[in-house]
Amino acid sequence: MPHPDERVEYELWTNSNDECGPLCDEQAAFVRSFRGHAQILERGGYARFTPHYITWYCPEAFRLTRQCQSQCINHGRYCAPDPEEDFGEGYEGKQVVVENLRQLCVHRVANESGRPWAWWDFAMDYKLRCSMKEKKYSKACAEEVVASLGLSLEKVLACMGDPDADADNAVLSKEQEDQIGRGSRGDVTILPTLVINDVQYRGKLERTAVLRAVCAGFKEGTEPQVCLSHDRNGGCWRDEATNVRAGAVRPGARAFNGLGDFAKPSPDAVVLTQAPPGGGQSLAGDR
Repeated sequence: MPHPDERVEYELWTNSNDECGPLCDEQAAFVRSFRGHAQILERGGYARFTPHYITWYCPEAFRLTRQCQSQCINHGRYCAPDPEEDFGEGYEGKQVVVENLRQLCVHRVANESGRPWAWWDFAMDYKLRCSMKEKKYSKACAEEVVASLGLSLEKVLACMGDPDADADNAVLSKEQEDQIGRGSRGDVTILPTLVINDVQYRGKLERTAVLRAVCAGFKEGTEPQVCLSHDRNGGCWRDEATNVRAGAVRPGARAFNGLGDFAKPSPDAVVLTQAPPGGGQSLAGDR
């Protein structure tokens, strides 16, 4: 893994669709479990994370076909597969493209507000509250999550633009450009794909394995505490610079889910909390 400087830059190519079976389940589980590590790394300035979403375009000759009309926005320029692979039922590919665009804009607005790590909260909360399986995958549900995180809905909508316009969308055009390989990084063609310091990660999309890979991207002697501690394999750790701590959840524990209540997390989840000076009670605990 290249380690040129004191900050690791990494990106996750993912999808808002949750009806693609084990691959979608793997991505959702990773977002839940890695969120705590990702947020403390970014809060401390140790890492820069960028989410990405794959799209494809419909050839102009086919743009009036049912397939393109159902799966594409902006007159065939940006498309995603039908979640159920059935054009007559369920959600459409173009709804996935719009939600992917929204999540890109959430990251941009969060970044502009000095809280780039809020994307992880949005992605996790959206999968919990707005799943396709529960028929809640919708604009209204997504906008509720945006509002719950204190992000500007007006700025998110301005970033998204008009999906019905016969025009390019700057955000999605940039995504298509970024899919093309550069340097040592090949084209991004499958989901999920994790890229660390411009090199595609080849390994399991799992909290501990990914943390090891991210930590390997730091220049020797510049690694944050989480990379030096034996606790990176599990357990709790605290970053003194940001006064934030994270740790694996005890079996049977309940954790504050960011939505105003307590919820039982997945067994491999990591909880991120603000630690009071001198210690104090975490938001994770038995209730």
